[in-house]
Amino acid sequence: MSPAKHSVVPKGTRPVGQVTFLGAGPGDPGLLTLRAVEVLSSADVLVADPLTAAAVRVHCPSGVELHDADALPETFVLDGDGYVDSNAALTRLFPSVQAGRHVVRTVDGDPGLDGRAAEEMLACAQAGIPFQVVPGVAQSVGVPAYAGVMLRAGRPAADVRFVDASHCAPESYDWANLGVCDATLVVRTRLGSLPGSATALVAQGRKPDTPVSVTLEGTTTRQRTYTATLGTLAAELKAARVLPSPVSAPVNPASSVIAVVGEQVAQRSSLSWFETKPLFGWNVLVPRTKDQAGALSEQLRSYGAVPSEVPTIAVEPPRTPQQMERAIKGLVTGRYEWIAFTSVNAVKAVREKFEEYGLDARAFAGIKVAAVGETTSQALVDFGVKPDLVPSGEQSAAGLLEDWPLYDPVFDPIDRVLLPRADIATETLVAGLVELGWEVDDVTAYRTVRASPPPVETREAIKGGGFDAVIFTSSSTVRNLVGIAGKPHNVTVIACIGPATAKTAEEHGLRVDVLAPAPSVAALAEALADFGAARRDAATQAGEQVYRPSERRPGSRRKAR
Repeated sequence: MSPAKHSVVPKGTRPVGQVTFLGAGPGDPGLLTLRAVEVLSSADVLVADPLTAAAVRVHCPSGVELHDADALPETFVLDGDGYVDSNAALTRLFPSVQAGRHVVRTVDGDPGLDGRAAEEMLACAQAGIPFQVVPGVAQSVGVPAYAGVMLRAGRPAADVRFVDASHCAPESYDWANLGVCDATLVVRTRLGSLPGSATALVAQGRKPDTPVSVTLEGTTTRQRTYTATLGTLAAELKAARVLPSPVSAPVNPASSVIAVVGEQVAQRSSLSWFETKPLFGWNVLVPRTKDQAGALSEQLRSYGAVPSEVPTIAVEPPRTPQQMERAIKGLVTGRYEWIAFTSVNAVKAVREKFEEYGLDARAFAGIKVAAVGETTSQALVDFGVKPDLVPSGEQSAAGLLEDWPLYDPVFDPIDRVLLPRADIATETLVAGLVELGWEVDDVTAYRTVRASPPPVETREAIKGGGFDAVIFTSSSTVRNLVGIAGKPHNVTVIACIGPATAKTAEEHGLRVDVLAPAPSVAALAEALADFGAARRDAATQAGEQVYRPSERRPGSRRKAR
């Protein structure tokens, strides 16, 4: 079938739309530039390379039209009649540009180093389609940096040459000039081509003992870097089960990799910073809602982990709203001296009631406000309320009681405290306040119910050892996760926020590996990172290959201590 033909834009006519060729970087979503994010927010049509498609999609408007860049052929031809003769998805979208739409073509790495993108730019130029270019972090630069191979470390004027041998067989590439020089080579190639490329370089004059690094899935949390020499490269990759061997299933030999050849590779052991993060590549299950897990997941990412948020608790309004309605009325009429918030959900419940009645943070005027910890305190600040009391020590109900003042009839005209909480909250805080002389209105502000089971794949990963660690932030998260998804596999590291949560985990047959030194999610994440670092150090000192917990799955189930 002959391709559709699109008329070239008439001279003197300036289309409203345009094509943007945008560099999406080598894989890490954090390497998108500020300009790239700005451009993506105005996209009407997105044509994306597969590696970074998910990362760029999140910055586009919800109604963006999506296209897979793999559908684009390698060549574009302008025929004698002034038409672009191609079945390429990009050229089929030219009418969209002429109609004023913004087509964003994202390229893995940098578009200026991508031959395919250059051909597409020529097609735009020949058809009179306006375009712009937003550079990105090139794979040949970003991947070595994440691998700890600094291309000019110790040699500021070192000769560095970039080689793209990803579209040809090793024997067909001209290695002659590269073999006789002493430049550091950054080679983008296919995994299966590496042994042939190394052999060709040695044949052309490179010393067999020249250091080499090979990085797969660079800048992502699945990154793996192997070091060898030109002479030992094939054997090392087979031993690491990366290339085919009699006892291993190889990685896809067509996978694109970045190899660095040169003396700079020798300094990787000192400069590696990404793959040596304490939880690098760990899949960590966070059984909390997305709203609650945001800060925790971000902290885990900073340690190199890949967090997966699975809600185990759903929050619902109380069955009868009258109690909360009376409490809000009491706040406005001066019934309370204090209001104490023990969770972000309590803040949210009160805030929603305020908005329902047309109130705002000014209704707290004259009332002292307490928050059980930093997270709850921040939720109040976001509402426009600065807490008067936050625990100076332990961020818990017990810590709050340590700092709570005794009731003094001289200084406290009202002796009543409002405590909006969950329906399953413990009585620790109520009993402590009563002991300090206060009367407490303990009000059910919300109910916590078990969430729906996660997808089948997630349940299988939990029970089958697909997660390296699970973080439990309360006893209810233990009970609910086991209830909706089953018990984590015996290889999975169990981390608990405090003794009560740890006791519940053990009652469910789980061995607790990590206990937070303080009852906060930040301390819990840090404790898990310390555990991961200690495990890595022990394996390194023993001369063992470092495995993630999920890569070791003994047959026996986890037993309680």
